[in-house]
Amino acid sequence: MLYRLAALPLLVLTLASCGGGGGGGDASATTPTLTAPPTLRGVAATGAPLVNATVTVLDGQGKAVGTATTNAAEGSYSLTLSTASPAAPLFIQARGMDAGGHMQVLHTTVPTIAATMVGHVTPLTNAIVALALGTEPAPVFANASGSAAQLTQMATATTAASDFLKTLIKTQLTDLKFTTPAAVDLLADPAFAANKGALDLLVESVRVDVLRNASNVPVLQIANKFLAGSPAEVVVELPTAQTELVKTGGTPANAITSTLKAATSATTLLGTLPGMDDLGAALNQLIAQGQTSATLLASPLLTGYDRHNSRVKADLANLLAGYAAANRQFGRFQLLGCADEAPATGNCARVLVGAVISDSTGTVVDLFADALSYNKSATTTNKWNLIGNGRKLGLAVQPLAFAALNADGSAVTATAASPNPGIGLQVEIQAQTLDPTAPVQLLSAATVQLPNGFSIPFAFCGRPLLCVSAVTGATSATPTGGVDDLAIKRAAVGWVGTADSVRGARYPINYTVAGTTETRNAYLRADVLAAPVAARFPALAGVTATQPLRAADLQSATYALDWTSWATANRDMRVIEIKRVFTPVGGTPTVVDTAVPLPPKTTATLGADYAPTEAGKTELWLQAIDSQGRRFHTRYTANP
Repeated sequence: MLYRLAALPLLVLTLASCGGGGGGGDASATTPTLTAPPTLRGVAATGAPLVNATVTVLDGQGKAVGTATTNAAEGSYSLTLSTASPAAPLFIQARGMDAGGHMQVLHTTVPTIAATMVGHVTPLTNAIVALALGTEPAPVFANASGSAAQLTQMATATTAASDFLKTLIKTQLTDLKFTTPAAVDLLADPAFAANKGALDLLVESVRVDVLRNASNVPVLQIANKFLAGSPAEVVVELPTAQTELVKTGGTPANAITSTLKAATSATTLLGTLPGMDDLGAALNQLIAQGQTSATLLASPLLTGYDRHNSRVKADLANLLAGYAAANRQFGRFQLLGCADEAPATGNCARVLVGAVISDSTGTVVDLFADALSYNKSATTTNKWNLIGNGRKLGLAVQPLAFAALNADGSAVTATAASPNPGIGLQVEIQAQTLDPTAPVQLLSAATVQLPNGFSIPFAFCGRPLLCVSAVTGATSATPTGGVDDLAIKRAAVGWVGTADSVRGARYPINYTVAGTTETRNAYLRADVLAAPVAARFPALAGVTATQPLRAADLQSATYALDWTSWATANRDMRVIEIKRVFTPVGGTPTVVDTAVPLPPKTTATLGADYAPTEAGKTELWLQAIDSQGRRFHTRYTANP
């Protein structure tokens, strides 16, 4: 545990000297006169470290006073500010990819200036800043030079915001054995590390979202991460909360619009989690020993492995052997949720985790996802071990938006039948095994039931995922290569209603795999955006009226794609799919996929030549994902 009662007096004095105790200190205090630029350190983490994340520091006047990159092993950063007289408060942003593959843009603040300061950046610190500002932090950070009054107000409300946030996660504080929750410093605890300690587990045991609701009001949503369906248990309207927080003794209980006033907790599970990273260390040891697939298959670490989205024990052994051959290593595990169809109250038997895989330079080269289980009686191996989610295939339903562009990057004219941009639901039903070199078909058809009771048929189409079928009961379909393969479009399918488009909406999916009929539920992780902003759709640099995208460009293996400008403007997003679709007149489309590099890379070459045998239509599709899992598709139609 990070806090011991006997150490509190000394700890409080230490935090006060670095401007952090209890969430900040007095923002009205006089900034000390320093003889040298102060230093700042901290940890950026979402439970697991944010590795190689970019940290940017602004002062209270919105001036940039420092940048750093987090350590690849532990997510820590340190820097000396560029000035000896920065204006209070410091406003800090960290941007990087988490172990689940989502880009995170998180914030924190140091309300008062001192010679040495601590500023951790986590989802909880981001929530504190949002509460203190009364809105989403990212737009304020982007316009900080014109927001000095807001930043001063943020500093004034920081301590109250931290105290209020603790009331929303009080069950987790109790379960993690914090004996004096009021003393827990979410912003600047000098002992904090992303190591499955008590404060780290507090960070990753709750799901925290800062976003706008259907009425365009900025809200904070908090929930127990291990519930089925990812509901928003506690919802706080940020403007109302901030109005109360800046008052002396203000209590923003009236800002909570949800029935629950505090998130529930996975009580039993939380007590077992501190030893989870021992498994990652054990796997790294096997990898460093250069173990073969056969040796790994016999390892006690894989003894109880079931399966994970069709990946069986032998497949996992081959994957780990590949890491060994390439000298890769696991980063720390990040808790992603629960794999149980209906988790027991306060517990979770199969815990979904993610981990970054890096090379010896610290560069992230892969993302690992699986499920772990806990065995308290284990004596010959770790208490936590790989087990998989037990599923024969993976499935999900995601909020979707799509945009159609001409060869010069201009928007295709919208119609009532084909709005541009359009919205809908992206249904992902795994159709093949995960082996990219020799995938094996898993199933031929499925039906997806909408919350309103209507059902949509899907069929095998030779792609990794089943395609929407226009024919009921069909076991095969011809892929279009575009978003129509996966999308239930709101404008085109009259059965899609409001209830189908909100966070937590449940989608029963029925299919037969390996002779067994199964029905499983998929849940929307976030609301479908009613009016997606055009700038959110992935876009290429250099595509203009004078330099339009041509079919010949997309036929070349060496043609370079660059989405750097888009990525810079959309820091919470990343591109996850690139594909070319060549459709001859009256013929069947050919789809050519291109591997997408992981951030921070924002360029790629197409990688394979393609020479159409007859005239037709040539398209380029880009798919991006935001921090809440929403999918954004862009289609470019190239000039002949």
